[in-house]
Amino acid sequence: MTGTVDVDVDEGPYGSATASPAPPPLSLTKGEEGVAEEPPSGDHLAVDEPLLAARAHRPSDLLRFLAGLSGIVALFLVARFAVSTTSGLEHDIAVNAVRIPSWLTTVAGLVSSIAVLAVPLSFAVERLIKRDGLRVADGVLASVLAYGTSLGVDWWVAAGAPLTVQEALTQLPLNGEQVLTDPVHGYLAPVIAYMTAVGMSSRPRWRVALWSVVLLSGLTELISGYTTVLSLLLTVLIGWSVAYATLYAIGSPNIRPTGQHLMIGLRKVGFAPAGAHRAPDAPGGTRRYYVEQHSGPPLDVHIIDREQQASGFFYRAWRRLRLRSVAVRRSPQSLRQALEQEALIAYAATASGARAPQLVATSELGPDAAILVYEKLTGRPLDDLTDAEITDQVMASLWEAVDALHERRIAHRRLTGESLLVVDEKTGYLVNLSGGDIAAGDLTLRIDVAQLLTTFALRIGPERSVAVANGVLGADRVAAALPLLQPVGLSRSTRIDLSRLTKERKSAAQALALEQVAAGERTQQQAEEDIAAASEDLLSRIRGQILQVVPEAPLAPEKIERLKPKTVITVVALAFAAYFALTTIKPEQFNLDRMNWAWAAAALSASAVTYVAASMSLTGFVPERLPFKRTVAAQVAGSFVKLVAPAAIGGIALNTRYLQKSGIRSGPAVASVGASQLAGLAGHLLLLFVFGLVTGSQNDGSEGTDKAVIIAILTAAVLALVIAAVGPLRRFVVTRVRSLFFGVVPRMLDLMQTPTKLLTGFGGILLLTLSFTTCLDASIRAFGYSMSFSAVAVVFLTANAAGSAIPTPGGIGAVEIALFGALIASSVPPSVATPAVFLYRALTFWLPVIPGWLCYNVLQRRGAL
Repeated sequence: MTGTVDVDVDEGPYGSATASPAPPPLSLTKGEEGVAEEPPSGDHLAVDEPLLAARAHRPSDLLRFLAGLSGIVALFLVARFAVSTTSGLEHDIAVNAVRIPSWLTTVAGLVSSIAVLAVPLSFAVERLIKRDGLRVADGVLASVLAYGTSLGVDWWVAAGAPLTVQEALTQLPLNGEQVLTDPVHGYLAPVIAYMTAVGMSSRPRWRVALWSVVLLSGLTELISGYTTVLSLLLTVLIGWSVAYATLYAIGSPNIRPTGQHLMIGLRKVGFAPAGAHRAPDAPGGTRRYYVEQHSGPPLDVHIIDREQQASGFFYRAWRRLRLRSVAVRRSPQSLRQALEQEALIAYAATASGARAPQLVATSELGPDAAILVYEKLTGRPLDDLTDAEITDQVMASLWEAVDALHERRIAHRRLTGESLLVVDEKTGYLVNLSGGDIAAGDLTLRIDVAQLLTTFALRIGPERSVAVANGVLGADRVAAALPLLQPVGLSRSTRIDLSRLTKERKSAAQALALEQVAAGERTQQQAEEDIAAASEDLLSRIRGQILQVVPEAPLAPEKIERLKPKTVITVVALAFAAYFALTTIKPEQFNLDRMNWAWAAAALSASAVTYVAASMSLTGFVPERLPFKRTVAAQVAGSFVKLVAPAAIGGIALNTRYLQKSGIRSGPAVASVGASQLAGLAGHLLLLFVFGLVTGSQNDGSEGTDKAVIIAILTAAVLALVIAAVGPLRRFVVTRVRSLFFGVVPRMLDLMQTPTKLLTGFGGILLLTLSFTTCLDASIRAFGYSMSFSAVAVVFLTANAAGSAIPTPGGIGAVEIALFGALIASSVPPSVATPAVFLYRALTFWLPVIPGWLCYNVLQRRGAL
């Protein structure tokens, strides 16, 4: 909602502006809060813009909270593992504390106890007198949350923390009391949270007073023996983190400059603004205003501030980590650097002769913002043009502007549709140059060419895009960009558009193929070939157009990644494996002293057979011949993939990738994996029904397995009913199943011509279930308990279904809980069920991780994955 004082409606190049309210006029006079105050003249200026939110969720607050949280985690790790260091530090403090006179400690403690409450209270009264109760309320809320967090941490340290953590954060007081000190100071953490949340940056005297009181109180407690060094650090970090978490959650008072600040700031640098309205933001969140003057040309003014500088931090950090530094522009470290960088690029672009907006002035706008004043260009961005309006003349004009920049070694870096302005329906201008570089290297300039080629190809196709570029730059310069035509080097919006275009083309081709096959116009093989051709990504088509003109152009992609996602996945997976292995698998839970090693060896052998069975169940549904040993290795590699993806999803993705690398086209590969999954699902349900009947007919007097069967059937029925009843969930499942099993029926018809293949596939499914059941049965028998094989099969099939339904990596947690619950329901004693489940999961999930990682890397090096 907006409100207005004096509205000046203006039509800009992006369409007509809607009359919206302007806030009261403010001046650039800095008050104590860092916010501009009312101008003494009372002169009103017309500004058409939406009212800024009263509160802003600052990315900087989130970053500080995450930093504090990381500090807390690091402190607990130090307390857990650096035992000698923490105990030695406490000993040194205790030895030297006795040298300080007791009267001095008593006086300091009394003063700090009074001041730690009096100073914050005095500050609150002062703020209320100045009608700034909102900040005081923020501080009070943060202090209450910090106190609650302190109580929670105290309870956890006392009840559930490791002994080394307790010893590092607590101690017996030096006065002989036998009650341990608190791990977190319940009165200091709220004070720290309060003073952080109210914002002390603009009040240096109050800030010094409050921190001095906190420091004095902490030192007094430390010398008196009522705390430890790590406890004090933890108190500070908790107060600091809770304060910034509170500020980010509820938002901080918005002090970003408004359009009124802008108007008055323009007056101070010699302009005569008459009215302004808000324009679409520039890339990166930079706010823009179109300003009309009493005398002089209209202006396009950009406002950059500290909040905008902090936005997108995580994405930029990931890009810098993933890509070579030459491919990623350094983010400005300060507001002044951002201002100077954009101004330098603008002046350099103008000097190069490239068509770009001319920068006419720069200025600071208060303590936390700055403005850049450009001449206003009337036109439309490429994104707003229809395909018919993107003529060869328009594209050539934009290529000429890029060529002029590149001649002076200036890179734009943001050559997307929003940065390409078309004036007079035929002349192109380059805007949004704030992300550019001067003295750019060849790699950066070639990335520019690759980006603009892709931007045009997304709108008018690769043929015209490459042809116009060749006409302006020359075929050799365009061919030099071919190795940079890879998604990782393009902008985020371009990558999203490429993915969307590929999905749309593939979906349309699949729909058309289904219609043609149903009408008898195309065979299934021809339809699959059409789908494969339509699924070719746009970048490959651009490469093909370049190679038609320059066949000798380099094909190998340029290495611009320093860290690939698969490397991150590997590290994360190994970290998860190490963490869960250390925290969930404990030797005492195995009861190794009473485990039958012969049955344990039998369980290990059955676990090994599961990989042979999985290979059979895959190869049996692939008409093409697959190397059996390599297929077994791929299934072992799936044990590693399960660490970072749900078991079903990870297995489908890995097997599909394996078939594609084995020379099978994408469509048939997906169909084969879908046929295998469909047959596995049918076999799972059939075996559960059969083993349930066998178990129920044994009449051995045990009702546990009957309950397990009933629970399994009821669970499956409830899930089916929920999916059928909830529309969005039903459509999601139907869409996924349809895409997964597209072409399954024709694939099954092809397989029926070779019965040995079907026998291998269904035999593998049966062997897979029997192997897992045998492994679980042997794990139970290893601890001196036996039950019927059919009952064990029901337990396994039920727990496996639960583990697949809950999307945790490898079913971690879900499978263990389901197995334990099913065994208890089957009357297995907890003393046997617990070690049996851990042994089974260790043999089928944790032990194969290392061999899986080795197979995964070997198959990748050989091009099989």
